[in-house]
Amino acid sequence: MSYILFETGLGWMGVAGSTAGLRRIVLPCPSPEAVLGLTLEGFDQAIADSSSFGDLPRRLERFFEGEVVSFDDELDLVMATPFRRAVWEATRSVPYGETRSYSWVAQHIGKPRALRAVGQALAHNPVPIVVPCHRVVNKNGDLGGFSGGLEMKKRLLEIEALHRNGG
Repeated sequence: MSYILFETGLGWMGVAGSTAGLRRIVLPCPSPEAVLGLTLEGFDQAIADSSSFGDLPRRLERFFEGEVVSFDDELDLVMATPFRRAVWEATRSVPYGETRSYSWVAQHIGKPRALRAVGQALAHNPVPIVVPCHRVVNKNGDLGGFSGGLEMKKRLLEIEALHRNGG
């Protein structure tokens, strides 16, 4: 396991992963100390290694600057249930600047009655932005929940809407 901490325009972020792929992304925090604890939680043997993540930190910075960025990074979801992996893969298909409902995700994975379970899977998404759970909202357009807080979810959607709307 390796990790990296880096600063973006919204704060400090952390990424952790294995040789198989990304395992965790910590959304912006006000200090490197705060993000370090969240990044390493459960990964006691992780070592700092910026080379393990290629240009991912720079792509995340560019994303926060409002640029359309591709996040087709490999994920290491070995600890996730098959249901959660299915929810996260469906969520990865939601295009930049668009939203889908929890019911859309449930139907997309063939479990149309599993709305609460979809919400729980998204609440436990270890790699936000790469798995863009911020793009999943309530059917009526309300934001729903977000592990990074509703203000962060709103901010991420606003970033994407600015580009989509040409500004």
